[in-house]
Amino acid sequence: VDINERSPRNVGPFDDWTTSCGVQRCEGGFRLVPTNPTGEDQYNQDDISVMTDIDLPAGQPVLSIPANMILSSTTSRIELEELGDSLDVNTDDAECSIRKAVDLLQRLGAGDTVPKFYLFLKVLLEYSRGVESPYYPWLDSLPRLYYNSVSMTDSCYECLPPLVFQLSRRERVKFDNFYDAIQLIDSRIFNSNELKTDKDHVIKWAFNVVHTRCFSGNRNEQKIVPMADMFNHGTETDVELSYDEEGNCNVFTTHDVPAGSPLRISYGCPTNPSEFFATYGFLDETSPATFCKIMNIQPTPELKTIGLDFSRMLFYKDTGDISGEVWDVILYSKVLMNDLETKRAFYEAHVNGDTETKNAIHQQYVGQTSRELKSHVDTFLEQLDMLSARAEDKELSEHPRLPLILRHNDFVKSTFQNVKSRLDPM
Repeated sequence: VDINERSPRNVGPFDDWTTSCGVQRCEGGFRLVPTNPTGEDQYNQDDISVMTDIDLPAGQPVLSIPANMILSSTTSRIELEELGDSLDVNTDDAECSIRKAVDLLQRLGAGDTVPKFYLFLKVLLEYSRGVESPYYPWLDSLPRLYYNSVSMTDSCYECLPPLVFQLSRRERVKFDNFYDAIQLIDSRIFNSNELKTDKDHVIKWAFNVVHTRCFSGNRNEQKIVPMADMFNHGTETDVELSYDEEGNCNVFTTHDVPAGSPLRISYGCPTNPSEFFATYGFLDETSPATFCKIMNIQPTPELKTIGLDFSRMLFYKDTGDISGEVWDVILYSKVLMNDLETKRAFYEAHVNGDTETKNAIHQQYVGQTSRELKSHVDTFLEQLDMLSARAEDKELSEHPRLPLILRHNDFVKSTFQNVKSRLDPM
């Protein structure tokens, strides 16, 4: 597989391959299409999505993938450990190098990433087999170019707002951990001495494949389901995945879907577009709201009860509305910081569902809470302008993700300006 970023995806043979492997589709109800057929969106040049050509009723099966096609962390672990054991049997060190790599991840505090690490190794294993791999048509259909945080340059990071920067650093640490762990694995597994050291190309590509196409299964199992991995994300979803007792993946509509519509699934919380941007490398402009970007509050059990959470402290994109949790957290953590008696009364009112007392306290301190919020919004807008200005003297050919970062910053800026228009009259 040619994984050069300029190489096109080869989707036609993949489509035929899935049929020969037993994938079943609703006739007229499932078709792979270019997401950006006119080429207007430079960030979706080779993106593929799913649409229906017919009206689909709610509960309609649209896709079924047999279990033996699905790559899972469990089956990958078994295959890799058996392969590692067969290579290690004639060496002085009898401990499987796969297990050594996993042990390193656990020592690094990255034990929760082990299931995806097994899939990462599986993708590399199949890649190393070339056209002999049964998964070659699938691998050849995958994107080569990614815009997520692991693919960004250091100069890109200089233009990221704090939350996206934090999430992006988290992904980069995962990537570095995977790279360090794979160095402990016997190169003979991949029939290559060079593959596991090619950090900027093969290793990064395999990491991105796994982290942009994985689904969570039972317990901590991770799965990649060829063909089902072609569904794009939507704030409003149209289909959902389930697994039967035999492990087959079945996809059903969640509501009536008219002909000509895209079929979308959820990749996660629809009000945290920064997470999608860092992990997947796309900007979800359909997101109705975004986290308010207040990052300087130390979490406590009481604050978490009140609403200190990325998914609850929201600024709404189109209206500029501010979620109640933002008002609650700012009041409790900042305005009432030194007023312990009122702070305690507010918390008890919240826990007991006493909205009358909560509203009375809010009303008493609304001026101070509004000023705190205004200060945050004004400061963040200034910071966004400063971050975006850093991109002006950078060469886009060397940092091709910068335009999307600037687009993300403009998206957030528009939301904050709408919030500002609500706060300024207060």
